[in-house]
Order: sequence, then structure tokens, then C-alpha cells
Amino acid sequence: MTIFFQVVLPVILVFFIGFIVQKWRDVDIKPISTVAVYILTPSLVFRTFYEAELNLQYLYMFLFAMLLLFALIAINKVYAVLRGYSQATESGLVLSTAFMNSGNYGAPIILFAYGNTGFAFAVSFMVLQSVIMNFFGVYYAARGKAGVRMAIRAVMQMPATYAVIVALALQAIPVEIPANFLMTVDIIAEAAVPTVMIILGMQLAMIKWEHFDWSKITYGTILRLIVSPLIAFGITLVFPFDPLLAKVLIVSAAMPSAATIVMYAVQFQAEPRLVTSITLITTLFSVVTITVLLAILG
Repeated sequence: MTIFFQVVLPVILVFFIGFIVQKWRDVDIKPISTVAVYILTPSLVFRTFYEAELNLQYLYMFLFAMLLLFALIAINKVYAVLRGYSQATESGLVLSTAFMNSGNYGAPIILFAYGNTGFAFAVSFMVLQSVIMNFFGVYYAARGKAGVRMAIRAVMQMPATYAVIVALALQAIPVEIPANFLMTVDIIAEAAVPTVMIILGMQLAMIKWEHFDWSKITYGTILRLIVSPLIAFGITLVFPFDPLLAKVLIVSAAMPSAATIVMYAVQFQAEPRLVTSITLITTLFSVVTITVLLAILG
């Protein structure tokens, strides 16, 4: 219970504030989300990659992300064939189980659990996961329509992508940024995490409890919250990960379904009700599963 009160509960309370405000005032989330996507998150990403000591651990992180993604996709494909599901249903299951909420849920949890060092790893993984989600997520949502072209466009429209490029370029030259400029970046970056947490709470408030297919939801919840971290644990045994990074990746892999992916499901009609319902249920049950996982990992 100590882990719940010290790590999970503070994060859940921030989500709850966003949830209550949205239910009370019915706020237009888009302007807030725009500020987070185009100003706050890029600042956080820039600071993280500019200050990071890049090494082989980041290559291992990339390989980890790809192996985890393809393992989850393969499981969904086999399950869809065994159950005789349509391609649309298979896409909906992939969207809701292969992409985790490593940003506005995972990063804060890791910050509370493992401090600033773990948080730096979490932000790096968040950026990598965002690129993967924008590419493969769009592909699976738009299969047979605008898949690859729109996926590439989505990645290139991400401000965080350019924040990474600029930060790595400045590291490579190398160029020392004036302290006053870095202070400006720090001020903006500090606002990123609480803002995206509140946005998630507001997004959850907009999900409706209706038309739930509990057999598919149960499958999706087990795969996202239990099977995914088990696969992640297995992958961390293959590579010589830093012990803290291994924990960060396992916890990130145990996060609920990414709320962002719901937008793709709605836009391309890739089983939006299924994706939305699994996102909601995994977020609720993750309070228990993440607490237990953190206790196990230490």
C-alpha cells in the first residue's frame, strides 16, 4: 500500500482533477492539447535529449520497442484468426493493445517511482513510442486507405520529432546553449507533465460507458496490462540493459492503452467503440496492476 500512496495515488489524483473539471465545465480540450503538443512536450523532449548521454542503451531501447510491438501484433493476429474476427476488429485490437500510454501516464508514474534519472529514460522512450504509434498506429487505423503516406506525414508533423533532431545536432557539433535560454526551456518543460496528465483525465471524462463487448475487452485488458510487461521482462533479459532502464521499460510496457490512439480509431472507423472501451478499462485496472508491478520490481 505504501507504493500506491506514494507513487500511484498522486498521479491518479491529477487525472481525477482533469476528469472532474471536464465533467463540470465541459472544456474544449483541443486548445490545451495544442499547447501541450506544440510547446510543452517539445521543450521537455529537447531538454531531455540535449542533456542525455547517448550510448548503446538507447539502441537497445529502440530494439526493445520494436520487438515488443511486433510480439503484440503477432499475438493479436493469431487471436483474430482463431476467433474468426474481421480485419477491422483485428486492427481495433492492435490499436488498443500494442500502443501504451507511456507519455501522460507512464512518465509521471516513473518520475514518482524512480526519480529524475528514470524520468529521463521515460521521456526518451515516450518520444520513441510516439513515433512508433504515429507510424504503425496510423497504418493499422487506415489499412488499405492512406496508411503509409499518412503515417509518414503524421510523424513529420510531430514537433517533438524536430526537438529531438535539434537537440542531437547541438550535441554532435557540440554547441553550448546560453544558460538563460536553457532556463526558458526548463520553465516550459516543467509544465509539460502536469498538463498532459490533466488532459488525460479530461479525455477519460469524455468516454461513454455503452456498447461494451466484454469478451474482447477482457482479452485486450489482459494483453495490455499483464502479457505486455511479461514480454517486456523477457526482452530485457536479452539485452545488457542498465538495471534502472530495464525497470522503466517494463513499467512503461504495463501502461494502459494510449488515449491518443482513440483519435485514429475514430478518424478511420477502426472499431472506435472497442478501442475506446479498452482504453477506459485498462486505465481503471492499471491502478491495481501498476501498483503490484512496482512492488515486484522494487
